[in-house]
Amino acid sequence: MTQPHTYLAALAAGSGKLVLVERPVPEPSYGQVRIRVEACGVCHSDSATVEPEKVEGASARVPGHEVVGRIEALGEGVEGWALGQRVGVGFLAGEDGTCPSCRQGDIVNCMKPVITGMTVDGGYAEIMIAEARGLVRVPDDLDAAEAAPLLCAGLTTFNALRNAGARPGDVVAVHGLGGLGHLAVQFANSMGFYTVAIARGADKAPLASDLGAHRYIDAKAENVTEVLRSLGGAKVVLATAPTGRGMSEIVPGLSPRGKLVVVAIANEPITLNAIDLVFGGRAVVGALTGTVADNEQTLAFAQQRKIRPLIETFPLDQAQTAYDRMLRGDVRFRAVLVMKPTHLGATS
Repeated sequence: MTQPHTYLAALAAGSGKLVLVERPVPEPSYGQVRIRVEACGVCHSDSATVEPEKVEGASARVPGHEVVGRIEALGEGVEGWALGQRVGVGFLAGEDGTCPSCRQGDIVNCMKPVITGMTVDGGYAEIMIAEARGLVRVPDDLDAAEAAPLLCAGLTTFNALRNAGARPGDVVAVHGLGGLGHLAVQFANSMGFYTVAIARGADKAPLASDLGAHRYIDAKAENVTEVLRSLGGAKVVLATAPTGRGMSEIVPGLSPRGKLVVVAIANEPITLNAIDLVFGGRAVVGALTGTVADNEQTLAFAQQRKIRPLIETFPLDQAQTAYDRMLRGDVRFRAVLVMKPTHLGATS
């Protein structure tokens, strides 16, 4: 079967709209590869590309930064990668190497990063061009649709938890039981923490237990701070629910030297009482994704511990439906676009 000369992609047309278009297959430039996409997660961060009104003269962008596929073309200067190799691309897909953060070895906080689906085209497409330095090795026996959300939601929660300073046996709470939270509970349990899940509604208790939570706190019926204090306080609370008020109310439930680690971006501010910080030495910190090595370690840990996202899959031509449902919080719990090997325009 000959390779098709065109491919399908869902472009952000502005104001929350996606449009399916046919494009000529591109060739990778120096240091790049071309990926035949197998699956791409639909993440809330994609709204930064899809929601704004289209600026006059601006080129449309393909969203998507949870990409799994296989390399089908290598650009000049690419070493260490092979045709047919299974790879992934996450949110951070390259760094400038010259900014102060990069020069100090902190490439995650690069000031001019390559961001998949935002500064370059992402994975809502059958084909994607990626920087070789931003590639993640993905095991062949890991399902593409399940692997895709691990490249962003998985990496974000895994890295935040393992770098938060908690030790096995410590109380670690996950605030929120959605796309990020349902993975965070699995990771926290597998890391040996006494895992507490916090959400609203008694109906979520069975799910929290199934995911590995040792204790579920129904924020509608219980005082979260009091429950956490009855457990000795949380060494870490991972905030995965985008509510500034909810994050604010949890801080007094931290143990002395405890941390609120924020990975969800809320529309309203987090408000703090200085007494809760000073007396007890508590801290509020943010956490942002990780390196390609961190991503490979996330996949390895998830595979070893049988941690998987709960997903709903959609074909590429239903990208609008998948995106709209994600934005409404109507997906349990991650939406994933799954591509066909070729589209109807392919010739054999």
